Amino acid sequence: MINRLRQKFDAKWMAIAAAVGVLVLFVVLPMLYLIWRSVFIDGSFNFATYKQVYAQSANWKAFANTFYISLVVTFASVAISFPLAWLVGRTDLPGKGFFRTTFIASYMIPPYVGAIAWTQLLNPSVGYLNEWLVSVLKLAKAPFDIYGMGGLIWVLTLFYSPFAFITISRALEKMDPSLEEASRVAGASPLGTLWRVTLPLMFPSIIAGGVLVFIGVGSAFGIPAIIGMPAQIEVLTTRIVTYVYLGTGKGIRDATALAVSLMIAANFVLYASTWLLTRKDYVTISGKSTRPNLVELGKWKWPLTFLVSLYGFIAIFLPLASIAVTSLIKSLSRPISLDNLTFDTWLAALKNDQYMTPLWTSFVTGAAAATAATAIAVFIAYLLVKTRMRGRTIPDGLSTLGGATPSIVIALALIITFSGEFGLNLYNTFGILIVAYMVKYLTMAVRTIAASLSQVHSSLEEAALNSGATWLQSLRDIMLPLIGPSIVAGWFLVFMPSFYELTMSIILYGSQTKTIGVLLYELQTYADPQDASVLAVIILLIILVGNIILRKVSKGAIGI
Repeated sequence: MINRLRQKFDAKWMAIAAAVGVLVLFVVLPMLYLIWRSVFIDGSFNFATYKQVYAQSANWKAFANTFYISLVVTFASVAISFPLAWLVGRTDLPGKGFFRTTFIASYMIPPYVGAIAWTQLLNPSVGYLNEWLVSVLKLAKAPFDIYGMGGLIWVLTLFYSPFAFITISRALEKMDPSLEEASRVAGASPLGTLWRVTLPLMFPSIIAGGVLVFIGVGSAFGIPAIIGMPAQIEVLTTRIVTYVYLGTGKGIRDATALAVSLMIAANFVLYASTWLLTRKDYVTISGKSTRPNLVELGKWKWPLTFLVSLYGFIAIFLPLASIAVTSLIKSLSRPISLDNLTFDTWLAALKNDQYMTPLWTSFVTGAAAATAATAIAVFIAYLLVKTRMRGRTIPDGLSTLGGATPSIVIALALIITFSGEFGLNLYNTFGILIVAYMVKYLTMAVRTIAASLSQVHSSLEEAALNSGATWLQSLRDIMLPLIGPSIVAGWFLVFMPSFYELTMSIILYGSQTKTIGVLLYELQTYADPQDASVLAVIILLIILVGNIILRKVSKGAIGI
């Protein structure tokens, strides 16, 4: 009897149960409580909150704007990403390795940093690019105004299209080329093969990339807040933050209704795309060699190389250069020249405790979230890969649910759930930031560690157990050393987005827990865009170093 109890409650199952318990507490409970609070008022079930919220034209307008902008950016991103992915993956385009790395690298630039850069370039009064065009073309006024629907869609497309590019380019690399080769042998032109064979086979990847872009744009806060709000263009995320900042019970209820609406819309798109893809088979990986014959571009090689270079310059190098130059300028009212550049702004920023404290806060909360997420991910991945227990996929599904849920929804759910309602008050603490980051990015660590665990044969663990080792000893001495690089990689994949996170932090931070993302947003919006540029460059440098470490640890398998 005692032995049976020991088997039931040994260290392995207690550790797994603790990991699952954390998911239930911080993922399931907040989501359910958010929905419950949106439809129950004073204990009565009704939709009064939804009626009041959607009786306001501003909220309907925000909902329509969110859908419209997400849809346009999705189509634009796919229209840009598919030709780029095909050119760098299936043609003899010169320098395609450099282009591929460059386009994927834009994925690690925080979107709100990109928004700051483009406000510097296309501000109608003092934008660098506008001033240059006015000077060169002798124009009467600036040709572009970033503060409008066009500017908002432009910046969102540039910084969310890498979602589609990464998805489509990886699918193109793995696609069986025999069908394309058969089409070419049958006499079809390269363009005809692309249209009739490659494009239909890539349909699932195009849909998957498009869904990632659609949900990412619909959940975005930084770019709509920095570019859209000055032009009176609001989306659901900015309306939710506005209601939360009211600080009243009614404001929170209204924000809850909008957050649930956003969550339902995101999940509807996700499941609709899944349903659409399951209606037809798309088998493109045969197990044979997948090294395709490259399409020769012929006379189009150099014109296309120029166009791809131009896109890379505009989408990535121009905004980064704008941020870097602005951080070094002495006076924004003078033209850019060597005698107008200095490191004084950098030195002042690095000595300013009001800047360095949020930087340290982001580092600590990001590291704590990454450590907690990685520890939990080890047990969830072990349960998923190394056991045959019924329901073992549920914890993995919960981690995916957290990753797929819009950030603003997670933040609001945590606020209303852990402000003392259930005996746990995390409001305005470091703890609520750590929990939010962990819930949002846990799935990245789970996916990375599960992939590594699946490559470790169970006989190694069985040998250790048969030799008298406990499960904890076999985990410590065999499993963890073998999957060590993936654990470190999983840690960095959670740490980096947590470090510069803005959407959740903007409504979760307190007076003592301001993060670098929030500080950067405040500096850009209300006070000092030059210091914002200095901090933006610091963030980019830290992300770049983190990515280099990640690639080093994973031997190039993970990273940008």
